[in-house]
Amino acid sequence: MITPGIFYKNFKINKIDSNIKKKLRTLINEKNQVLQSLSIGYKDSFNKKNLKIYKNYKNVRIIGMGGSSLGTQAIYNFLKDKIKKNFKFIDNLSPKIKINNDKKYLNLVVSKSGNTIETIVNSSIFIKKKDKNIIITENKKNYLAKLGEKLKAEIVHHNNFIGGRYSVLSEVGMLPAELMGLDSKKFRQFNNLIKNKKYLNALISSVSATIYYIKKKKFNSVIINYDEDAKDLFSWYQQLVAESLGKKNNGLLPIISNMPKDNHSVMQLYLDGFKNNFFTFFYVHENNYPKFLSKNFLPSHNFLSKKNIGDICFSQKKATERVFSMKNIPYRSFEIKKRDEKTLGELFSFFILETILIGRALKVDPYNQPAVELIKKETKKLLV
Repeated sequence: MITPGIFYKNFKINKIDSNIKKKLRTLINEKNQVLQSLSIGYKDSFNKKNLKIYKNYKNVRIIGMGGSSLGTQAIYNFLKDKIKKNFKFIDNLSPKIKINNDKKYLNLVVSKSGNTIETIVNSSIFIKKKDKNIIITENKKNYLAKLGEKLKAEIVHHNNFIGGRYSVLSEVGMLPAELMGLDSKKFRQFNNLIKNKKYLNALISSVSATIYYIKKKKFNSVIINYDEDAKDLFSWYQQLVAESLGKKNNGLLPIISNMPKDNHSVMQLYLDGFKNNFFTFFYVHENNYPKFLSKNFLPSHNFLSKKNIGDICFSQKKATERVFSMKNIPYRSFEIKKRDEKTLGELFSFFILETILIGRALKVDPYNQPAVELIKKETKKLLV
């Protein structure tokens, strides 16, 4: 186990790239705003006391695109059994929007630039006079800042040095986490993790293996996910990896495969198709699955009696890993022992550090997204 909440099995590559060790050491010693947001000492730009007036709202809308929303969705769905409120995510443009005017909402509008077209449009559609509003945006006179002044909304300043996909443990993710009734301090485990040799060794080994696979022309990073509540965690991961590394004719394509459903569709290709994939297995151990009733099975399948869905899914995971090993298909595995803020914070930190280190090894800037900015400019030209 690399932490009490995470059991990790790495790729079967023994060679560790010493340069990755150096890059990690350099990264940890930098005054890096992204890494600071993973740390307990990070100062949020909101005051917890000011949030008390909003904590009575049972219905909350998060209006934002990409990294302004995905991290919060990951938190909400991964930890939803602990959350007693209804969060709705407005994270796309839809011609079939249904608006419930009967409920009183707290709207949390998030955009770093404050000028994201989709967020501006959705804000105009969903925000009603009777709603309360919080806006998270940069400390600039952008569209959302001006809208916030007009609405007399609570305006929280987005850290100028932290991009959306890296912002999950900054005010962008931690303000809504507080509104969910979660403890934002428990997410920030960086100070403990950099003292954890097992965690750091796992990180170095994983980055070394990933760089090795990229050199071998394996560009598809496939997530074999056995946890329904982690779908949004891997949507966040997908953006993090694709947007951070997809530059200069380089990068990785993260593909999310939800199990066991995908055993009956794409698994055949994973096992016997082209060989430019490597895999990450993800499973969460739960204790609350009901047992099956033996009377509901025919005699031929009595072996399923006193089992539960978790037993079946975990058996399928272990069986698939065995077959992957037999076929020399590269994979690593995360098994989650504790579903809580601390463990989720450790996962966020692992994936963020891993992505930054891969970017530096590939000699690309992991923090920008220049090609996407071109689409934004061209879209505005067509609309103005």
